Amino acid sequence: MDFTEILKLGLRGELSSVVDDSNTAASWGSGGLPIYSTPCVVALLEGACFCAAKDLLPEGWSTVGTEVNISHRAPSPRGRTVRAFGELIENNGRHLVFKVEVYDEIDGKRNQLIADGTHGRFIINNRKFLDKAENKTG
Repeated sequence: MDFTEILKLGLRGELSSVVDDSNTAASWGSGGLPIYSTPCVVALLEGACFCAAKDLLPEGWSTVGTEVNISHRAPSPRGRTVRAFGELIENNGRHLVFKVEVYDEIDGKRNQLIADGTHGRFIINNRKFLDKAENKTG
């Protein structure tokens, strides 16, 4: 299957979250402060990239994250909306690379870039992937 025809360069996805007690560095154990955690930044940008591709792939196919290379540049306090954007910049058949940016917002307007970088995903056949995971031994 030719996924380069299905997922074109420039494809974009986005996802948002509100910073609350459940996604702070203090609650995730990745720090001690009540600010948006780096693990949650990563999950949000992965979700944005997943959303970009999910409805375009044939039934039974999906993407999984394989690589994250980001800089978490600025804190976001509780109550702030955080929005991640992913743009497909490379499609090597089944290996995808997204440029990612995460902003926090005030009144629906981008306020400050809080993270940026790249994120790699791989297109998988769901059944084969799950079979491989379930058949691991040792």
